[in-house]
Amino acid sequence: MLRQLASEFLGTGLLVTVVVGSGIAAQNLSPADTGLQLLENSTTTALGLTVLILALGPISGAHFNPVVSAVDWVLGRRHGAGLRPVELAGFVVVQIVGAIGGAVLANAMFEVPAAIATTDRVT
Repeated sequence: MLRQLASEFLGTGLLVTVVVGSGIAAQNLSPADTGLQLLENSTTTALGLTVLILALGPISGAHFNPVVSAVDWVLGRRHGAGLRPVELAGFVVVQIVGAIGGAVLANAMFEVPAAIATTDRVT
């Protein structure tokens, strides 16, 4: 169980680092082209997620998201498979902590102050 929790923590943290970091990098590389920023971010995210699933999937199932873990628990109850409630609780905790750590790491990598987002996305 400890290996699975460590895998989920690391995978979630690295996934959030990839998503946030590629968003920051795309904004710096293409400041005037939102469409290109989206392409850069989505491509990086897809490739990063693929690598993480291939590397960590055999250890923990590569959920990296509390909703995915919850769905695994709900669907698994029908067939006697999937996560048990105690495993679900552990996965959710380490995924949340890993996500926070990943966001802080991405901000540190690009020297962006860690703060609540203030960018208005409704335009």
